[in-house]
Amino acid sequence: MKNSIVFCGNIITDQVKMISRWPDKGMLVPISSVKRSVGGSVSNTAVDFKTLDPEVAVKAVGKVGTDDNGDFAVKFLESKGIDCSMVWRTGERPTSFTDVMTVETTGERTFFNLHGADSALVPDDVDVAKLDCDIFHFGYLLLLDGMDAPDDEYGTKAARLLAKVQAAGIRTSVDIVSEQSDRFARIVRPALRYCDYCIINEIEGSLATGRKTDDLKGICEGLFGLGVKERVVVHCPEVGVTMGKAGDFVRVGSLKLPAGWIKGSVGAGDAFCAGALYALLKGMDPETLLRLGSCTAAMNLAVTDAVSGAKSYAETMALDARFERK
Repeated sequence: MKNSIVFCGNIITDQVKMISRWPDKGMLVPISSVKRSVGGSVSNTAVDFKTLDPEVAVKAVGKVGTDDNGDFAVKFLESKGIDCSMVWRTGERPTSFTDVMTVETTGERTFFNLHGADSALVPDDVDVAKLDCDIFHFGYLLLLDGMDAPDDEYGTKAARLLAKVQAAGIRTSVDIVSEQSDRFARIVRPALRYCDYCIINEIEGSLATGRKTDDLKGICEGLFGLGVKERVVVHCPEVGVTMGKAGDFVRVGSLKLPAGWIKGSVGAGDAFCAGALYALLKGMDPETLLRLGSCTAAMNLAVTDAVSGAKSYAETMALDARFERK
C-alpha cells in the first residue's frame, strides 16, 4: 500500500450564485451573493479527501488555462497540500468554469458550464509511470471532450487511459456527470470495462444500465454486467447502497439533518465519493463506507460551495452518532 490516490479529470472554478427562487422563462430574479470556489471532480474530491486525512498523498491530474481562474484553482489546491505537478497549463483555452445557480431556501442548484482547458485533456497528458498510487479516480465521464472522444480499439480515449492504468497494477475508479442525453452507451460503457470501482448517483446508474432509478440493486448488478470489477456504490438523497463482486448488497439510510442545516448541494456527490474512496483505500467494510460517504456529503450540505464544508475524519464521522438515519 502506497497510501496515495490520484484524481484525474475536471478542474473547474465555480461561481456560486445565490437566488431566492428559479425564475419563469423570460423573467428576472436578483442574485443575492456570489462566491468563487474550485469545482469539478478533481478539485472537489481531492480537497475533501485530503481534508479527511492529511497523511494520505493526494495528486491532481488535469488541465487549466493560463488565466486568473487557472491561477486560482492551482494555488487553492496547493494550499490544501495537493500535488499539482501533473496539472498542465494551456494558453489555447480558458479554464473551465461553471455558474452554479443555487436557490437559497432549498439548496437546489442548476449548472451552466463552459467546456474549457480540461476538454483538451487526453491520455498522452497522463504519464502512468509517474502516478505511483493505490487508486486512480477519473471524473467526469461525459464532460471531458478529449477523453470522451472515440477510440478504435477501446471505444473511447478514457477507456484507453483506464486500461493502461489498470495494466500498471493501479485500481481504477470512475464517476459520471449527470446529463440528460443518449451518450451513456457510447461513452460510459466502454470505460466501465476498465473500472474497479464505480461511484455514481441513481440517475447516472439508471442511464448507464437502463434500470429504473428505484431499482438500486438492479443498477448495481447492471454495472457489474457492464464490466465493473470490484465494487459499485450508488448514492441517493435518501439512501446509499453498495455491492461487491461477490454479490453482497448493503444499504444505509441518509442522515436526518435538522432544519436549516442544508445551505447548498453543489459538490455533495463528490463529497460522498471522497468518503467512499477513503473507505476503499483503507479497506473499511461496506457499511462503514456508506456511513462515511453520507457524513462527508452532510458536511458539504452545510455550506454553499463545493469544498469549504470538508472536515477531518473524526469530525466527519461524529455526525454518524449525532444524527439519526432515514
